[in-house]
Amino acid sequence: MASIPSLPAALSPALSTREAIADALYRCVLGFDTADTVLFDSAFTQDASFAINGKVSKGLPAIYTDCFNRISKLDTTHFISNIRINISDGGSEASMTASALSQHYRSAKGMEAGQTRLMAGSLYWVDLVKVETDGIWKIKDFKMKTTWAEGDWGVMTGN
Repeated sequence: MASIPSLPAALSPALSTREAIADALYRCVLGFDTADTVLFDSAFTQDASFAINGKVSKGLPAIYTDCFNRISKLDTTHFISNIRINISDGGSEASMTASALSQHYRSAKGMEAGQTRLMAGSLYWVDLVKVETDGIWKIKDFKMKTTWAEGDWGVMTGN
């Protein structure tokens, strides 16, 4: 099946500040779900940190090695809700919290009946900066805490 095309990182017409901040998180999870490196990269600063249940990756290359390269190969869907955003007084930094529900299947197995999967509920804490040269908000610090999971953790490790 052909990939679903992605929209550009900077959408038109211009988003409100809150929409633009939330869009950084949407670009991140859609990058995972579609294996779109351009969209994923647009969500992060080069020196971003990305922590999953306390395991921290520092810098975009480490985020790829530790996370993107594995997750983007799976059949996944990440749903984001309960977004709350706090914008700094200067308007160039923000913090966001969100809830997430994610479904993971082994690569090319998501549409096959009876396949094992891993579904998880998580809480996200995200610090962002507005990158004026790109005209978009980017994640500088991402923390995820999985609060529950059901299914086969082997989906995540390839076992």
